[in-house]
Amino acid sequence: MDGETTIAQGLHVTDDSAGYDAACKRVLSEKAILARIMKSCLEEYKECDVNDIAEKYIEGHPQVSAVPVLPDEGGTVINGMDTEDKSVHEGTVTYDIRFRAIAPGSEERIALIINVEAQNDFYPGYPLIKRGIYYCCRMISSQYGREFTGPHYEKIKKVYSIWICMKPPQYRENTITRYRLVEEHLVGEGKEPVRNYDLLSIIMLCLGGPDGENYDGVLRMLDVLLSNETSEAEKRKILQDDYDIQMTQTMEREVSVMCNLSKGVREKGRAEGHAERALSDLRNLMETLGLTIEQAMAALKVPEGERQKYMDLLERQ
Repeated sequence: MDGETTIAQGLHVTDDSAGYDAACKRVLSEKAILARIMKSCLEEYKECDVNDIAEKYIEGHPQVSAVPVLPDEGGTVINGMDTEDKSVHEGTVTYDIRFRAIAPGSEERIALIINVEAQNDFYPGYPLIKRGIYYCCRMISSQYGREFTGPHYEKIKKVYSIWICMKPPQYRENTITRYRLVEEHLVGEGKEPVRNYDLLSIIMLCLGGPDGENYDGVLRMLDVLLSNETSEAEKRKILQDDYDIQMTQTMEREVSVMCNLSKGVREKGRAEGHAERALSDLRNLMETLGLTIEQAMAALKVPEGERQKYMDLLERQ
């Protein structure tokens, strides 16, 4: 059924990187995409058909909090959950995509709380894995008063934090890595049921390109889907032919929006690169030849209408 998806409902077309990031998150929130990520990365779903994951096990309609939310601002509600996790002492965390899923084959119908993050910067000033661990801890601690009360810790739900890194360092390209709690027997073998401690996992999907190893499966699917170089027609063909993702008219529009946004991102990147090179050339002329900024701009034939911009940029540096 070609109904309105979460992407189509909330996305406003812009030509900046923030708009492109929002489009990526909304495309990732599609159940057909989430189901394939879950089957490839979450052990609970390895033996499941992707259509069953999308239709039977993902609860409700995953939604996106595309804009960072400051403390004390309202969040977006998804299926009884917020993309926003508030704590008086720890501030507010806003998740990219947050949803619940039922673990198949369980008599208790165990629910999993899953967070998916789209990350462009692999070095934001701290190790991403530590942020993933923090997110998992927050998703567990926030269950108190929602999933359980009092001493009923047996009701804690397992949580996943999945990170899709679009620009990882070369040594991590085309890799999927899982971090989780494991049991170690230091003395003796006092085994605990796995379900009592296997409560959090962080998955890092680091995308690469066709030139590297392991460029297949979900890594290739996500690289094609999120690439700002692949054309809309090529994306549609690969998703349909290779991954059996049937593109409704609505989803075709959504992919088209993302492709249009990516053009703006590339143009902005080229413009920023040109400005950086021009600033470097201006500084070199001023330092090596002792020219004033006006003389340097004249020597480089900087258009009159752009000269004030470069003067302002040099003053700020």
